[in-house]
Amino acid sequence: MKLVSLHHVSVSYDKVPVLTDVDLDIWNDDFIGVIGPNGGGKTTLVKAILKAVPYSGEVIYAPEIENRGCRRIGYLPQISEIDKSFPISVREVVLSGLQARKRLLGRYTAEDRQKADELLHTCRIEEIARKPIGTLSGGQIQRTLLCRALISDPKLLILDEPTNFVDNQFEKELYLQLKHFNEKMAIVMVSHDLGTISSYVRSIVCVNRRVHRHDSNIITAEQLHNYNCPIQIVSHGDVPHTVLAKHPNARS
Repeated sequence: MKLVSLHHVSVSYDKVPVLTDVDLDIWNDDFIGVIGPNGGGKTTLVKAILKAVPYSGEVIYAPEIENRGCRRIGYLPQISEIDKSFPISVREVVLSGLQARKRLLGRYTAEDRQKADELLHTCRIEEIARKPIGTLSGGQIQRTLLCRALISDPKLLILDEPTNFVDNQFEKELYLQLKHFNEKMAIVMVSHDLGTISSYVRSIVCVNRRVHRHDSNIITAEQLHNYNCPIQIVSHGDVPHTVLAKHPNARS
């Protein structure tokens, strides 16, 4: 089932093109790794999917994603976008993922609070539930934001560089959790580390102003030739490291 479709989507900032003529479908069982150079448009693509930036073209949601004003998309932003000076506890941050429902019902229910506590337990941060967000480590913040993204039972989970500023243990745990979550939701994850995420994702989306989707976590030279996208692969032990060259018509 198709959850989100982008048709001829373009985004510019101050008349400078960032995304150009993007066509992309996201299906209910997708686990997509989004890669590309710094400044290539990865975060802008995510924000276009969220309809959080002005764009031309079409972004179409299936009824399973948006119904009666409620949007079932969980979003974990880059940690640098979080205002750590805001006086709010970890538990309150997690509950804020239900703001759309709160506007309809007027308050958080006992069930909402129980669910928040269950997610905090799942992510092993229940002991810091009352701590202010500004006192947390990078890994603790990412766990908190993951709980916030999940509390609304999303059909699509979007993560923008979720392993920045975290230790290797959290990174390993996160990927294993995402593999489990993917059994009941689509996942789109922006990352700079294709060598690691290729062990977990099912397909790769390359972004450098234009967007190219490769429906495999193993990208062959033949597949990339069809996309006019050359590749060089070097293996180190059991972990492949993949470097993608520029796409045609991409910004230098």
